[in-house]
Amino acid sequence: MPSYVINDKCDGCKALDKTACQHICPNDLMVLNKETMKAYNREPEMCWECYNCVKICPQQAVEVRGYADFVPLGATVSPLRSTDSIMWTVKFRNGLLKRFKFPIRTTAEGTAVPDGGWPTAGDDLKSPVLFTEPASLGLPEVLTLKK
Repeated sequence: MPSYVINDKCDGCKALDKTACQHICPNDLMVLNKETMKAYNREPEMCWECYNCVKICPQQAVEVRGYADFVPLGATVSPLRSTDSIMWTVKFRNGLLKRFKFPIRTTAEGTAVPDGGWPTAGDDLKSPVLFTEPASLGLPEVLTLKK
């Protein structure tokens, strides 16, 4: 289900030009209506449901309806962002609340290493081993079957 803005909560990030959800949306779907100074999803059918806009909104004005494999039918899910984590709250139809806390990231921004810190595998594209093997398995070498 695509993201949508709750107009009563949205203050347009008090922005003159760009809101937080506009800044973070990877598909450039969130825009600011200059007349009402409220954000909205201009193409809901193109929404990736990545939850970036939901997590960054300082007013908790953006929501995404959860799928049944994420939250049960009729339940709602909302994030509360802090500086180092996000507290997800699931409210079930019967009123029961469950909360889950997850870190925002495990590495400092800009310090991610493309190869994960593993030595380069070389150019052996026909090798049956994965990029990080055998070191990630804790073995001196990868065991293979002899033909």
